[in-house]
Amino acid sequence: MSSSKRLSRAYSNAKYIQFDDTSKFILFSDCHRGDNSFADDFANNRNIYFHALNHYYNEGFDYCELGDGDELWENIHFESIFEAHKNVYQLLRKFHLGQRLHMIWGNHDMVYKDKDYVDNHLSSYFEPIDDTDKELFEGITYNEAIILKHTETNQELFLTHGHQADWWNYTFWRWGRFLVRVLWKPLQVWGIADPTSPAKNYKELIKLERRIKRWILKNNLLITIVGHTHRPRFPEPGDIPFFNDGSCVHPRSITGIEIENGQISLIKWHIDTTLDGTLKVVRLLLEGPQKLVDYIEKK
Repeated sequence: MSSSKRLSRAYSNAKYIQFDDTSKFILFSDCHRGDNSFADDFANNRNIYFHALNHYYNEGFDYCELGDGDELWENIHFESIFEAHKNVYQLLRKFHLGQRLHMIWGNHDMVYKDKDYVDNHLSSYFEPIDDTDKELFEGITYNEAIILKHTETNQELFLTHGHQADWWNYTFWRWGRFLVRVLWKPLQVWGIADPTSPAKNYKELIKLERRIKRWILKNNLLITIVGHTHRPRFPEPGDIPFFNDGSCVHPRSITGIEIENGQISLIKWHIDTTLDGTLKVVRLLLEGPQKLVDYIEKK
């Protein structure tokens, strides 16, 4: 199956969410939450991520995670990841209880497309303090894609991970997982990167982006927002509407996409230093805000 057909299938099977100009969404992807070991890239940014996530919860945003939230290639079990970042999952649970949590699976957490796996591992957790099982994400579902559809303009925003355009990491993800666990995880401590990852291989990254752009051109310039490559993208109106929210494993920062007041923005959260030497987590606007209607093709 070609990348174009995989993207079209994801679009056809996507979960629809209605929104309007009062709706607020924060889109993150590629958190790669791990077990807090030397190979856990998320660990360096977990305080930044938690602060940003808490901000969005308090401000009434819905949270959309566009795949690779959990690092289930390097780690065999979700439980070890949960124990390493328990405060993060308890905050995500608050989004879930408020029906404000929308999850997409990527290649590194592709096991989540199996509803039985999700029910068995994510529905509850064991709390050793009082020796009981407690609810976590009871009833949660993961999707390959989500379509945000505006109630007035009928404009659609297609959200997916983007690995549909990456034949190796989509079709042979089990082999990729095996190689990462056996070979690349031990080598990561020496700074040797996985060459099959588009985030670490510039030539593969460019090829993947071109495939997605070709698909967008064939599909009426549909706004498409992905992750996977870890490279933030924010097009101008009139360009091919191909967005990428970046990742949560940049050096000392995380990037994401905000949708608010009918506008879209690319943002970064990072640690800054005040004049008196105090460290604080701050939000930086990188691109936008740009009105979503400006991306509607003029006829």
